[in-house]
This record gives sequence, C-alpha cells and structure tokens, in this order.
Amino acid sequence: MTEIQHQTRALAALGHEARLSIFRLLVKAGEEGLRVGNIAEHLGLAPSTLAHHLSVLVDAGLVLQDKRGREVFNHVDYAAMRRVVSFLTAECCVGVTLDRAEDAA
Repeated sequence: MTEIQHQTRALAALGHEARLSIFRLLVKAGEEGLRVGNIAEHLGLAPSTLAHHLSVLVDAGLVLQDKRGREVFNHVDYAAMRRVVSFLTAECCVGVTLDRAEDAA
C-alpha cells in the first residue's frame, strides 16, 4: 500500500462523526487510553456500534488495542497521527505554479 493510500484510509476513517469523536476522546485520554466501556459511557454509543467504529479506526492504523486481563484498552497510535498531520501539512505555503497550455484557437 502506498503512502497516499495509507493516509486516504486514515482520513476516511476520521470522516465519520462517531469515529472522529472516539479518536478525539482517545487523544484526550493520552497514552493510557480507555476501556471500551469508558468510551461508550463518554459518548453514549451502543456496544455494537462502538465495536464497529473502533474496528475501522484500528484497521486504519490510528488506534491500538491492548488486552489487559479481560479488558481491552484503546489508545491512539500517536506516530500514525503525526504521519497524517505531516502528510496534510508537508507542503504548506510552498506555492503553486499553474502551467497553462496556450490556446491554439
């Protein structure tokens, strides 16, 4: 998978209101992350809906899950988050040159 495909997948995952809310909550939680139940409590999402959205975020490489005993903790992959932000801002303010073909008419 190319770099742009990775970033497209990550941005698509964040392009849903529930997933963006989950991701932002996990950013606030920091490295420790949150249990699935805590995320559900904070956002008022049904367990099956939350599981689906977490799965999409995990598949996109934005969220990591750690099993600790019988509980699953979710936390942001901060390196992946930084790569997305860097991708979006890599060429900020470098300028754009438009090459216009001369009209033959």
